[in-house]
Amino acid sequence: MSGGEGSEVSATATDEGSDDSGGGRRKPVVVVVEPETPGNVGTIARAMKNFGLSDLKLVDPPEIEEDGEAYGFAGHAREDVLPNAEEVTFDEVVANYHTVGTTAITGEDDRSHERFPFKTPAELRESLKTVDAPTAIVFGREGRGLNNEELSRLDEVCSIPADDDYPVLNLGQAATVLLYELRDLTVDETQLPDTEVTRAPEADVERFHEFFDEFLAATGQRDHVREKNALLVRRLLGRAHPTEREIHSLLGTFRKANAKLEHADHLAAKYDEPPYPTEQ
Repeated sequence: MSGGEGSEVSATATDEGSDDSGGGRRKPVVVVVEPETPGNVGTIARAMKNFGLSDLKLVDPPEIEEDGEAYGFAGHAREDVLPNAEEVTFDEVVANYHTVGTTAITGEDDRSHERFPFKTPAELRESLKTVDAPTAIVFGREGRGLNNEELSRLDEVCSIPADDDYPVLNLGQAATVLLYELRDLTVDETQLPDTEVTRAPEADVERFHEFFDEFLAATGQRDHVREKNALLVRRLLGRAHPTEREIHSLLGTFRKANAKLEHADHLAAKYDEPPYPTEQ
């Protein structure tokens, strides 16, 4: 972990644009003020790695040892985020960044200037889309968070909505939730496949409805019941926007079902057995 003077922090803030996500936007740095537990530092480093961030700055941190708890919790962030973490002062952060302080305890109105107004993580994401400046997301201590004096020196306040009975999250959890919400600003691509699907051709969808009508007729349902069920399935399929593969699978299933019902009727006629019972 490297140390840093004010001039170095300023240079880092200026160069942050080189680690941009799409569109030349600067990615935020993450600052943790007086963390008490090395494991939480490692957890935050891992969350940063998960969501496309790399610049970690620590104010008065505990000893971070390569074979210690922080590296054990950091996952792959032990390879870059954690060893490159920079020790800075709170004053340097305030002087060189647009700052967002995090807190679980908020003010209810503008009489509490330090903790009000505040943004949720989702609101902060939308706000930061318009900020093209070096930005620091500042987390406080495990037990006490950021105090009022520190929050009063920061530009914005963010708080994670939680149950009113117990709104205080673990430091590592809070960082993970917040960085997840900011991922649109920091992650170009994820491991998730493209979820855009193409609706099956209408001709195939109509073939399915024809097969389904044959199936309903073969089951012996009365006309008005068959018409109602056919309409229900048409509406259901209309909302579902099935893919070509899904429709083809359904076509194959009902083709076989109809063939078996037709064969059953043929055998019934051949051996003078009663056909599939019809509703009365």
